[in-house]
Amino acid sequence: MSTLAEIRAKLQAQDTRTQQNQERSQSDSALFPFWNMAEGTSASVRYLPDGDSANSFFWIERSLIKLPFNGIKGQSDSKQVTVQVPCMEMYGESCPILTEVRTWYKDDNLKETANKYWKKRTYLFQGFVRQSPLSDDKTPENPIRRFVISPQIFAIIKSSLMDPEIEELPTDYLHGLDFKIVKTQKGGYADYSTSGWARKESALTEAERLAIEAHGLFNLREFLPKKPSEAEGRIIREMFEASVDGRQYDPDKWGAYYKPWGLQIQNSGSSGEEEMRSAPVKTASQPRAEDTTPPWEEQTPAKEVKVSAAASSGDKAQDILAMIRSRQNKTA
Repeated sequence: MSTLAEIRAKLQAQDTRTQQNQERSQSDSALFPFWNMAEGTSASVRYLPDGDSANSFFWIERSLIKLPFNGIKGQSDSKQVTVQVPCMEMYGESCPILTEVRTWYKDDNLKETANKYWKKRTYLFQGFVRQSPLSDDKTPENPIRRFVISPQIFAIIKSSLMDPEIEELPTDYLHGLDFKIVKTQKGGYADYSTSGWARKESALTEAERLAIEAHGLFNLREFLPKKPSEAEGRIIREMFEASVDGRQYDPDKWGAYYKPWGLQIQNSGSSGEEEMRSAPVKTASQPRAEDTTPPWEEQTPAKEVKVSAAASSGDKAQDILAMIRSRQNKTA
């Protein structure tokens, strides 16, 4: 039978978890999920400067690396799982995974495998949603939203900034430009290639200016994954080697650091991928990331997924692994 002290401790723990869940739910609304728009619709957004005055741009790049595993150790289901880890180049440092993977591109037989482990980029912006087709999206108390922008949309934004006809920064409070995110379809996938800047300048409204004064701008860097410590760096390297070897994910070894989305491990903190789908939470040992993993990071046709999964096992996987080890031995 539990003591009074134990009961109180459990109740306090429950209250803490409830409060954390509420905070996450409230913070989630800051992210604008424009990828949920129906095809043929558009949203108009107004980007704002980064709250970090040291950042010359009004965005920040986020780089993650996906590590596929052939199932989870100790589970009968051998379905492939993926773990996302931060790329060290995001912090201006050399990434041991990319250092290894770059050498694979010298061998035509390893290029496909190299692509699998190459960093995946997205870009974090902030601003106001001025027009949205999402009826279920509710503007939070702080109307300044965050946006996880795909490389396709970012390429449009970047190239447009080089246009001499744009005389002012699009984020200028008086002479800025709205950006229209247009969702269509191409090759069976969502396509945003017809997105672009508005032709006419417009000033921020009084309500938008008051919101900036009341809430301030986000420091976008705070929504990057937490920089891995030296110990976490060793874990990432170990996981990378295990992934390349075609082994299963080991929750006993790595569960307290990084784990697949949805995997529940007792006495472990939130994983990087879980935090991609929830509010950024400051923890001592876990990566911090933006609120969600947008669907464009998973846009591989189903039949290609099957081919890739098959290629990661059997004779082909062993051949690839042999070639990788051969290159490692030559450079050692």
